[in-house]
Amino acid sequence: MNRQLMCVRCGSTYPCEDWRLRCDCGGLLDVQLDMDGALSHADLATTFQTRLSSPLSQDLSGVWRYRELVLDLPPGEVVTFPEGRTNLYALDPTPLGLSALWAKHEGENPTGSFKDRGMTVAVSWARHQGARALICASTGNTSASLAAYGARAHLPVFVLIPEGKIAQGKLAQALAYGAHTLQIDGSFDDAMHAVEQMATQHNLTLVNSLNPFRLEGQKTIILDSFFQLGQILPDWIVVPGGNLGNTSAFGKALIEMKALGLIDRVPRLAVIQAEGASPFARAAQGNFRHFEPMQPETIATAIRIGNPVSYDKAVRAIRFTNGVVTSVTDGEILQAKHDLDRQAVGCEPASAATLAGLRRLTREQVVRCGESALLIITGNLLKDPDTTIALATGQTAALGVTEASSLAACANEPRHVPSDPETIGRIIEEELQ
Repeated sequence: MNRQLMCVRCGSTYPCEDWRLRCDCGGLLDVQLDMDGALSHADLATTFQTRLSSPLSQDLSGVWRYRELVLDLPPGEVVTFPEGRTNLYALDPTPLGLSALWAKHEGENPTGSFKDRGMTVAVSWARHQGARALICASTGNTSASLAAYGARAHLPVFVLIPEGKIAQGKLAQALAYGAHTLQIDGSFDDAMHAVEQMATQHNLTLVNSLNPFRLEGQKTIILDSFFQLGQILPDWIVVPGGNLGNTSAFGKALIEMKALGLIDRVPRLAVIQAEGASPFARAAQGNFRHFEPMQPETIATAIRIGNPVSYDKAVRAIRFTNGVVTSVTDGEILQAKHDLDRQAVGCEPASAATLAGLRRLTREQVVRCGESALLIITGNLLKDPDTTIALATGQTAALGVTEASSLAACANEPRHVPSDPETIGRIIEEELQ
């Protein structure tokens, strides 16, 4: 299938081989598919399903399995673990009055987050083009993923992170996988501004969501969910909103699936931000007529972003899907995290924003009784062990969470006990009564 880069603002087009991050007008770029050269929706569905039983490395990937809609590369040029082989879990919908509720756990990817889906495509394309080195700004998950895929591709990796604003589980990955890790005095948004300049000035390949090829990988979350659900999609797809790469990718996936005839009904997107980092939600209140960055602060470090780079594409996604954007407090996020963790769908705080947001939307009757929803779980529990331990030991006040007292019931502190079996046995029996 032929492809080109297209500006989402002015419509200008460029060859995919161009080493550019933006249009000459400053707008964001999409990888545009030639729909006239596409297979029929029936042929595509058959091809994708057949590959489930293939032992080829590309087909084992939940990204490259859909390569006709992602990127065509020779198999030897694909950098894959494989990734994208994530499960979809049925949750109890009755407390929310829904007909069905699922969680797509992207924390089951090789480095523990959804970023691997985009990184396999961005890094594969970068190596195909003969990249000198790779660079990103990160709140943690992007740096972990890039460090891993860069190592597999044998390419140098540079990551810029906000000092003191990254969960230790994520920092550990970047360091372990050999990335050159630069901690800056500033926010993620400051780091993002810096890497965009350095990519151009020093001939480095930027792999943040500004890179349109990364979003081609992330849109397979929707394709994968579609086939796991028996070629249907729910009424709502609920996703955390930070830099808005997933929002943009999901909108693009749904636009393409509708154009190809894979779906005839478009689900609604619900983007959930933390109240302390909610510039997109604030813009949505005014129908996106005005956008104002903010200084972000939230316990959910993965979405602690005040000036999302994918804003224009995310607006397109919300408008196309008749979607909604809302925000939730850190306390609501941690309560939702506790509730998901207790169902063994362990997740980092940003992921739990989905359930917290869905609860708010059902209370407000935006999501109606009897509808169905899919929660996108973006990162696993071990990405942020410090917050998980603080929640379990009743120490969330020390993290700056103002609703800490309401989270007391979430505590599950370890108990110090004598080593003799009799005492231990008595404690166990007391707990079982």
